[in-house]
Amino acid sequence: MRAVVAVIGKDTVGILAKICTICAEANANVMDVTQTIMQDLFAMTMLIDITKCEDHYTELADKLTKAGEEMGLQIHVMHEDIFNAMHRI
Repeated sequence: MRAVVAVIGKDTVGILAKICTICAEANANVMDVTQTIMQDLFAMTMLIDITKCEDHYTELADKLTKAGEEMGLQIHVMHEDIFNAMHRI
């Protein structure tokens, strides 16, 4: 199982490191990352493998959302089932 993590906000040092640390602590593997900085805005999309994740999907999503709030970022975590269901409709 996989999930997509979207991060948007003001650019600052350590965003990628913080998000990756939370994923690593939960045993969620980062498979792919794309990020860009547009002037002072940071935007990142990350694909993570949550198959061996020690946290339940919602727990991991809550941890990432909380970290985003602490850093002044918006973080959205979407399970791959959402995307699969959209393509079946």
